[in-house]
Amino acid sequence: MLSAPILPRALNEECGVFGIIGHDGPAAPIVALGLHALQHRGQEAAGITTYHDGQFHSDKQLGLVADHFNAEEVLAKLHGTSGIGHTRYSTTGESSLRNVQPLYADLDRGGIAIAHNGNLTNARNLRQELISKGSIFHTTSDSELFVQLTALSRGLTMSDKVIDAARAVEGAFALTVLTRDALIGVRDPVGIRPLVLGKLGDAHVLASESCAFDLIGAEFIRDVEPGEVIVCGRDGSLVSRRISAEAKNPRPCIFELIYFARPNSFVDGESVYDIRKRLGRTLAEESPVEADIISPIPDSGVPSAIGFAQASNVDYEMALIRSHYSGRTFIQPDQKVREMGVARKHSANAGVVRGKRVVLVDDSLVRGTTSRKIIKMIRDAGAKEVHLRVACPPITHPDFYGIDTPSKDELLASNNTVEEMRQQIGADSLAFLSLDGLYKALGKGPRDGDAPAFTDHCFTGDYPTSLIDQDKTESRIEQLSFLREAR
Repeated sequence: MLSAPILPRALNEECGVFGIIGHDGPAAPIVALGLHALQHRGQEAAGITTYHDGQFHSDKQLGLVADHFNAEEVLAKLHGTSGIGHTRYSTTGESSLRNVQPLYADLDRGGIAIAHNGNLTNARNLRQELISKGSIFHTTSDSELFVQLTALSRGLTMSDKVIDAARAVEGAFALTVLTRDALIGVRDPVGIRPLVLGKLGDAHVLASESCAFDLIGAEFIRDVEPGEVIVCGRDGSLVSRRISAEAKNPRPCIFELIYFARPNSFVDGESVYDIRKRLGRTLAEESPVEADIISPIPDSGVPSAIGFAQASNVDYEMALIRSHYSGRTFIQPDQKVREMGVARKHSANAGVVRGKRVVLVDDSLVRGTTSRKIIKMIRDAGAKEVHLRVACPPITHPDFYGIDTPSKDELLASNNTVEEMRQQIGADSLAFLSLDGLYKALGKGPRDGDAPAFTDHCFTGDYPTSLIDQDKTESRIEQLSFLREAR
């Protein structure tokens, strides 16, 4: 079949990036630890690229970081004191090794390796344009556009070339780029995807989240600013550049604060854990309920549930026990896998819920599959009532920047009222945090419609960049690749 519909989810991804340069020992073990701390951002595959004495070294594998990069003999082959890494999640049906990052290419000014977190909204349009001019693509990932565009740039230095590539794309991106003499970090002009700068001794470190610094003992320096390009030299130098002289209204992704970032991370100087507790407290003020116990849907709902319980003056208990040997159902690529994973992921704590009025607190409600199964599980364990409180507004619009909410058909709130959703998931009551309440809890309220403080399109439909691939319907039908890997 020469061509088939490619749905908007084909290139979406939510990933973690990490990089270090100038370390006084091997970089690979440090990169592996950093990726391990970022494992929650992607569980399909991981890769590391290092540089030493004129040679790049690369290893990429499907699976978890610890499945491969915990062996001394594997890390020993990745020579050098500088390196970058990537842990990947894609929403395509195909999880192929060729799409695993970092991506590498030999250019006229030396080798370059690139790791990308985010999703580009003009990827198909650019890809078709480059192919028509003779470019050869080796992956089906939008991330390869950075390699292709960097190669075509006439910039004098590698950082010039990377900046030219960043200027040509639309959408969300946080990059770590490794060259023979520098580690380059790039954050998109709107600041949708996060990137932070730290130091480990004399070495500069870049990561998607500050929790990666905690694991390796690095010092958090600051967030990379939206539209900023950080060039960390092998000699310890640090240069800040800009993608464009024209500043845009920064709008970091609000879902990083609600869901993706680990609670012990800091985002734009604020503790994610504290933010989520405030979300829970505000939710309790807006939507109180008579109950005997407040319980999170673990683990991501824990801080909000603590805040809800404190504001309600109701006992906080664990109505659900989570198995930590299973992945997050929201970022499992296959819907059937998500559904089957719920039962093995959570178990009802019958001794706690029997005969009780239970309030379950979660950070989000996307498809409703998990909530429906959990509510039934709590009822079957003997709960008298089961109420659900959600610490964010209803998700009504798809995301094209890297979150697995690709179409309205998969979003429960886009086609149902709150009462209809309540009936479908089987709760005695259902309430969401309001948009104003969300902004209030984040210290940015009320929401400024002309200049919102966050990328919040999932709740509002207000997208911060152009959606070129979605607007041009002809770009949505194409054959990305004829190759399928045999595994």
